[in-house]
Amino acid sequence: MSRPSTPEHHQTRWGLFQICLAGVLWGTGGLGVQLIRQHEPMSVVTISAWRMLLAAVVLVAAVLLLRQAGSVRALLRAHPWRAVAVGTGTALYQACYFGSVVAIGVTVSTVVSLGLAPVLLTVLDALRSHRRPATGRLLVLGAALAGLLLVSLTSGSGTTGPHPTLGVLLALGSGTAYAVATDLGRPLAQVAGPLALTTTTTTVGTLVLLPLGVVASLGSDRLVTTEPAAVVGLVYLGVMTMALAYGLLYAGLRTTTGSSATIATLLEPVTAAVAAGLILDERLGLLGVVGTLLILAAVAGLGGEEEPVSVPPP
Repeated sequence: MSRPSTPEHHQTRWGLFQICLAGVLWGTGGLGVQLIRQHEPMSVVTISAWRMLLAAVVLVAAVLLLRQAGSVRALLRAHPWRAVAVGTGTALYQACYFGSVVAIGVTVSTVVSLGLAPVLLTVLDALRSHRRPATGRLLVLGAALAGLLLVSLTSGSGTTGPHPTLGVLLALGSGTAYAVATDLGRPLAQVAGPLALTTTTTTVGTLVLLPLGVVASLGSDRLVTTEPAAVVGLVYLGVMTMALAYGLLYAGLRTTTGSSATIATLLEPVTAAVAAGLILDERLGLLGVVGTLLILAAVAGLGGEEEPVSVPPP
């Protein structure tokens, strides 16, 4: 028997759609990084720092233009430590992930970091509700994780990096930071607008990640660039995969649980794999196709089993 359609369910599905769009935008980030590195020898941590800095500049400009500075101040006055924690978690998630890629390779880093977050948040949701996850939720989670594994194995680098133990630890740190930032960010999304929340957390993340980017650029890597293609790539990463994508994430978190959000954002590796196949002529393979279908089925299943979440009045 189908569940009746209500305004709350429409809001929940719209929230999931927004988070899915965020995952798709994040999935194009890998191509942007490759474009930049083809024209400038920047480390991935330096690129990520520029990404957050440019996003913060654009968001602050939008806040001033739309006269939303009062909303940012209100958020910082009401929840200063939580906002700082979300921004710090976002920065650490990226830094740990890139460090893990260098230490152990793309496949293990992606599977561990992206796979750990929905597991942690599903456990947290169960503890808060004092009941075990529904069978449908466990099936969705299992399909998503299996799909992630298959896509990562077929589209990522199959080689193991020089420091596997460190790589796994960094990937675990990345997944934990991602889960914590999502979990702490959801209550903020209930009381603050997406623009104010994205601006605040991105600015905090920039202050955390920028020093790491400077350190990473020491030696042969570049800190700045004047190459037009690299500049365009950095602007795209900052505006589309950071400012817009995180705005969509926080907008969607108003009506979606954190565990569902992290499953929906698994569209990121799917998009990356499909984009690599279309643009770079990298074949996904049969297992990759099966993995993609499993993730898509899991995301589609979220819309049916997700409980509606009430949205507080603005």
